[in-house]
Parts: sequence; structure tokens; C-alpha cells
Amino acid sequence: MALGLFRVCLVVVTAIINHPLLFPRENATVPENEEEIIRKMQAHQEKLQLEQLRLEEEVAQLAAEKEALERVAEEGQQQNENRTAWDLWSTLCMILFLVIEVWRQDHQDGPSPECLGGDEDELPGLAGSPLRGLTLPDKATLDHFYERCIRGATADAARTREFVEGFVDDLLEALRSLCNRDTDMEVEDFIGVGSMYENWQVDKPLLCHLFVPFIPPEPYHFHPELWCSGRSVPLDRQGYGQIKVVRADEDTLGCICGKTKLGEDMLCLLHGKNNLLRPGSEVEDPLCAKGSPYLNTMQVMKWFQTALTRAWHRIAHKYEFELAFGQLDTPGSLKIKFRSGKFMPFNLIPVIQCDDLDLYFVSHLPREPPGGTPVSSTDWLLSFAVYERHFLRTTSKTLPEGACHLSCLQIASFLLSKQSRLTGPSGLSNYHLKTALLHLLLARRAADWKAELLEARLHELLCFLEKSLLEKKLHHFFIGNRKVPETVGLPEAVRRAEPLNLFRPFVLQRSLYRKTMDSFYEMLKNAPALISEYSLHIPTDHASLPQKAVVS
Repeated sequence: MALGLFRVCLVVVTAIINHPLLFPRENATVPENEEEIIRKMQAHQEKLQLEQLRLEEEVAQLAAEKEALERVAEEGQQQNENRTAWDLWSTLCMILFLVIEVWRQDHQDGPSPECLGGDEDELPGLAGSPLRGLTLPDKATLDHFYERCIRGATADAARTREFVEGFVDDLLEALRSLCNRDTDMEVEDFIGVGSMYENWQVDKPLLCHLFVPFIPPEPYHFHPELWCSGRSVPLDRQGYGQIKVVRADEDTLGCICGKTKLGEDMLCLLHGKNNLLRPGSEVEDPLCAKGSPYLNTMQVMKWFQTALTRAWHRIAHKYEFELAFGQLDTPGSLKIKFRSGKFMPFNLIPVIQCDDLDLYFVSHLPREPPGGTPVSSTDWLLSFAVYERHFLRTTSKTLPEGACHLSCLQIASFLLSKQSRLTGPSGLSNYHLKTALLHLLLARRAADWKAELLEARLHELLCFLEKSLLEKKLHHFFIGNRKVPETVGLPEAVRRAEPLNLFRPFVLQRSLYRKTMDSFYEMLKNAPALISEYSLHIPTDHASLPQKAVVS
């Protein structure tokens, strides 16, 4: 009973508490705000959606940037790997190049097997290149050819040299008498160079080449600058140099009297009071290029031709012949014209001695190949002609009596001269022939130059030339050639210089190279017939002919 009563009271209390009139709900009193609340909730939802879109865009952008960074990192890593591989390959190539270069230098510096006195007559690498089937005449035919066409042609060389030297002595003495020692260049004694003084001249008319050194008047002096003295020069200017004209007071040993202001009571003991240098004072150096301290070849040519003309006018009355200039591009190319109609050419070449050596700077380019690049007016070609003459003279003393080295050079020069008259001049000159012979003289034993080996040595000389032409490489005999004996007296800078390729123009000029190769092989093709034809008429009295020329 009590339990039932309790349940009834609980129901009544619950009903009273839940009655809406006693405790009204909050939202029950504002039914009119429901639409506004829904509208706000929709606006809020739209804002949330926009914010969500913005966040998604930012996340996507961050992901793209991350992906780009990862891609860049991968590419950078790949490039590093490629660069590492490339550096490794470059290093290997450089090592291989150095090994080949060292081997090449050793191969060049070391004597070749056949140069040690073997019986082989061909140089290595020429076994498969027999000069396109060239067969030279036998020794008897070559001897007859030499006696008839070469020895007889050079019989008058001594008399020609004697006549030209006597006349040049008189001409230079007249030139000295006309010069003012205070303002004009001073001319020294001439020096004979070239084939006439090395006794292998074969072309007629016989041509003497004479170097005429000159020095400037006081207080000037020449300061030669070689291409290998440390300054950077183009490849085609190797073998050249420049000559700086300096005053004696500008080249003193560390004197600073012209660079600093001395006190009134101080005097330079080297220059004195009247010889002080004045900063900013311009001195017109003799025969220099305008605005340059370097000697100008064109100015020297004009001066030399003018001086020779004046000297000849002074002594012309003593001679019964005329003197005229020859080639216009050669300042001292002269020609003696006799009344009989004959003439005698010779070259007087103004040169400048390099220090106290047998090196001379020449003012023109007698050996520049056709089509060669023009040179600057301040570039002077360095000539080793005196060294070449001394080397041939010294080497001849070590060879057997009647050695065939000059005979080889004369026959090759004769063939080249005849071919040039047929097809015109090419890029191959007598100087290239002499350079090839000098290399062979240094490589071969003395016994290999006996007179009976003329045919073998001539064939070897032509093989050497063909190999050099095919490779487009013939090194200068002295420049960069460490095999040259030290007794020759070459400057160390010249011995250690980079070898000079005399055939470099063939690399740059295809037409010249093609013409030279065609002319060379045409010469080889005509050589047997030409030698045989000139050997048909054999002299009957060999005893009346002069002896073979030797370098004296």
C-alpha cells in the first residue's frame, strides 16, 4: 500500500515538473526566429565551405611545391652524378692525352731503329707508302746525272761569290761614308748565307744571299723580344719577334732619376745633370712604327733602299755595268746588268743581330708560302741561316770523304726547280728540302752517307718529304729540337720552345695543300725520265771537272 502510494506521488511530482506552464522551454517562446537562425546557419556553412576550398587549394599548392622541390633535388642529384661521370671521363682523357704526348716526345727524341745504323733504307711508317711506285735510276745513272747537270752548274759558284763580295764591300763602304753617325743607322760587314755558301746551289743564275747587320745611332739600341720569351703570340706568329728601340738612358740598371724628383743638391752619377729624363717628353725613335717603340719593317725597307741608291750613285762611275733593284717586296734584291745583256742577281738583306748570338731578324719574308697570312709591320722573322751553315760545315767534317748528303739535296732541289717551271710554284720550297736533310743528318750515322749510298739516301729523303706532307707536319730543325747538340750554341729558350711546324699553312689552306701534293707526286713521276734524259750525254773527260763541292 505504501509502495503504491509512493508511485502515485512520484507520477504527480513528475507531471508537475514537466508541465509546460510551470517550466516553459526557451525555444518555445520564439518560434518566429527560427528562419533567421536557419539562414545564419546556412551562411556559416557557406563560409566553412569556402574556407575548406581555400585550405584544399593551399594544401594542393604545398603539395605541388613539395613535388617540384623533390624533382629539382632529383635533377640536381642526377646532374651531379653526370658531372662526376664527365669529370671522371675528362680526367681519363687528359691522362690518356698526356701519356700519348709523353710517348710522342720520347719517340721523337729517341733515335729510330734505322737511324742507329741498320741496313734498312726506309723510315718507319713508310713501308706501305713506296712513293707511289717510284723507281729511281741506278747509281751509275745518278752519278752521270750529277756530273753533267749539277757539278758543272756549280763550277762558277766560287768566282760568282768573289765578284759579288768585292762589289758589295765597295757598295757598303760608300754607304758608310754617306751616313751621319749621329743620326743614321750604322751598317756592319755582310755575312754570306744560303745555298751559295753551303755549296748546294743548282739553279741558275747563281744567287748570293748576304745579311747586312745594322745598329742604331747613339743613344739608341735594339732590344729583341723573341716569341718564346713569355709573351703570348698566335700560332702563325711563332718564329717571329719584335725589336724595341730604346734609349740608353731609358734602359739603365735600376736608375730612378727620371721617375723621382731629385733635390737641387743631388746629381745622378749615371746620367749627369743634362741627361735627366723628363717625364712626358716624347722622343721620335728612328724607323719605328707611328706611336710605337717597335722597329717597323716598312720603314727599314725604305731606308735601306734609299741608302743603297745613294751609295751606288757615288761609285757608279767606277763600274761598266748598271745596278737596279729586283723584287719590289725585297728591300735588297739587286741585279747587276752587264753591257753584253747578261745579268747577275744578288740579295742584300738588312738584318738585326739577336744579342750576341748567330740569330738574325730579317726585315722581309723570303720563305712565306703563297697565300700566307699578312704579318704586322713590327713582326720580324727570326733566321737560323748562320746556324744552319755552321751545322752543315761541322757535320761535313765527321762524314766520310765524298759524302753524298749535299748531292742528295742538290738532286732534289734540281727536280723541284724543274717541276716548278712546269706547273708553277707550290708550297714546297728548297728550305723544306734542306730542313728534311738536316733531320736525316742528325738521325743517321756518318757511315750511312758514303758516296755509294747516294740512291738509298735520295730515296730516303723523298720518303721523308712524302711522309711529312701526308702528315702536314715538318718541324723546324732548331726550334724546339732538343736533339740538336749543345755545341751548336742555341739559346736555351729556343731549344725548349714548342716545336714549330713549317707545314702548318697546309692545315689552313686546302687549295695550297692540294696543289703542293699534286706537284710533288708529279715531280716524283717525272723524276726517272728527267734524270735519264739529262744523263744521256756523259762527259768524256771527268778529270777536267772540278771536285764535288764540300762545305768549307
